[in-house]
Amino acid sequence: MNSSALSGYAFDLERSTGVGPRTSTLREHLTGQLQRLLDAADVTCSWASDAVRLLPALLGPVAGRPLGAGPPSPSFVSDDHSPAELSVSFASDGVPTVRVLVEPGCGARTVADSGRAGLRALHRMASCWNVDAEPVARVKDLFLPAAARGPFSLWCALDLRRSGPPGVKVYLNPEAHSGDRAAEVVEEALTRFGFGPAWPALTARAASWCPDRGRLLFFALDLGHWQEPRVKLYIAHQGFSVEEAEAVAGLLPGGTPQRVGDFCRTVGGGARRFDRLPLVSCLSFTRRDRERPSGHTLHVPVRDYARDDCVARDRAAAVLGAHGGGGTALLDKALAAMTPRRLSDGVGLISYVSLARSTAGPPRVTVYLSPEAYAIHPPHDLPRDTALGEGA
Repeated sequence: MNSSALSGYAFDLERSTGVGPRTSTLREHLTGQLQRLLDAADVTCSWASDAVRLLPALLGPVAGRPLGAGPPSPSFVSDDHSPAELSVSFASDGVPTVRVLVEPGCGARTVADSGRAGLRALHRMASCWNVDAEPVARVKDLFLPAAARGPFSLWCALDLRRSGPPGVKVYLNPEAHSGDRAAEVVEEALTRFGFGPAWPALTARAASWCPDRGRLLFFALDLGHWQEPRVKLYIAHQGFSVEEAEAVAGLLPGGTPQRVGDFCRTVGGGARRFDRLPLVSCLSFTRRDRERPSGHTLHVPVRDYARDDCVARDRAAAVLGAHGGGGTALLDKALAAMTPRRLSDGVGLISYVSLARSTAGPPRVTVYLSPEAYAIHPPHDLPRDTALGEGA
């Protein structure tokens, strides 16, 4: 879940350090990381093994491309243009899930071609796990037009669990027609899924930032095997303060905004305002409430507010401890599964840390991990215990 391309953030490949064996292919790099991450989290069911085998097919022809040849296209899934991202989600019940996000159309000639490749990958997953892809077809004209624009078209993700088939997620671009039409597209999409009142209610309650100070990043759908499928809207908040993030968190009925603020302060290292990479909110809607969100997630781009991944790891461990899920040992196993490098030698392996809250379940902390297939960003030039941000 990367907002770099949409927020003006540029990853400096010229300043990056070297990566692992240059003879390996994208397929070998990503499937190796995914398998090790699944092993670390003890997600060893047959469905997870199927996901590892299917991953190269989802990536298409670029899967066999040597890493030494560089990124096949400027994919914005990860900062170094790796067309994939992995993450581990920790719940207070102690049962983790592993997620893999991919851009199936990376390397495509046009944005529209990328979208068509994404649809083919989605249908492949639907066939493998008996998933109904009809919801995407319902909004195809809104998000996958013939002359699609923007930095991406369609991303797919798999939630891999210790038992049961994976949940499938699809991420679509609200600016596929143009940035000026994003709000119109989102409102129409919400209406088609039965959430017609949600958009005007949201803009009325959040008039100070939505949509004027909130860029609409992703419109996302849960497909297949979910207890309660969600329609989700991701919004980037450029220049938000912690207090403003708390105000957005207050849109969740019965929520605890102060807890979200504490989370934001910890992961952001005390930054009072996020003027570099923006905070990102995800508001999710379910059939239980057609107007108000049933879930809220705050994503903090820790890699832009910490000197290195050692600092980012310590902040992630702190919030894991604060939210009752433990998980510090698994966090360290997950980081070791991703890379053999020292955490202090780079920044960006841990890209985001998020806190998800729902009206129907316990909170979850998720740590997002970059494959670093093509580059490792050097540490920021500041003391290790200092955040990047106003007042740091």
